[in-house]
Amino acid sequence: MPLEPTLLDRPRLPATPAPLDWVTLADAFEVACLLRCVSAPAAPAAPVRAGRRPAAPAHPHAGPAAEFNREDAAHRMRQLLARLEIPVRHEVTTGGLRRRYELHRLQVAREHRAAYAALVETGWRQGRRELLGGPASGASAPRRTWRPRLAAAAWRASLLAGGRHVRRHILGIRLTDRELAAVLVRGAALLEVPALLRPGAGCFVVSVADGPDRDRILHSVTLDPATGPGVAAVG
Repeated sequence: MPLEPTLLDRPRLPATPAPLDWVTLADAFEVACLLRCVSAPAAPAAPVRAGRRPAAPAHPHAGPAAEFNREDAAHRMRQLLARLEIPVRHEVTTGGLRRRYELHRLQVAREHRAAYAALVETGWRQGRRELLGGPASGASAPRRTWRPRLAAAAWRASLLAGGRHVRRHILGIRLTDRELAAVLVRGAALLEVPALLRPGAGCFVVSVADGPDRDRILHSVTLDPATGPGVAAVG
């Protein structure tokens, strides 16, 4: 008669990463939002041994490199990764004929990619949970302080790296990521600004009205609580 497996024979579940402190969370969450605004460039396929499946990245956007078509978005991500102690190489490519453009590519060194992917994954999951979760009665003072800062981080990243959709009567952002769009709507509510979400041509458009609502969003994103005011201003 076969013996029943003991507890030691059972496969162990992967350990859940420890939650990030608020300052680290704000930086990691903003990095994750920047990445969700852009598509990671295709990486060369690694050889796969017979009978093995290629390992999928922990976070679909946290590849070894990210590309931005705006210098201020690339600069912001470099600043955040420096605070998170993730070295990155910044390469600039210029192209176009009649209309010139710059492409900013940020490359994470191989030995830091695991830590980078883990920060992005944990930052997004924890930050998203904080913003999309309902208002908790009796929430701690740090949580009441940092939830609006996470909301501002999501809007700052999206205004820097997302597609601007500015009209006379609205300030809008075009996104292909449904989850980030939901985070922006909820984040705007935390900043006491009503936001609208509507489908666009192959994307989602999140917008706030011009006037006091637009001014409140722009004022919120110019404040960086980890380093003080005046960082990463978005016009």
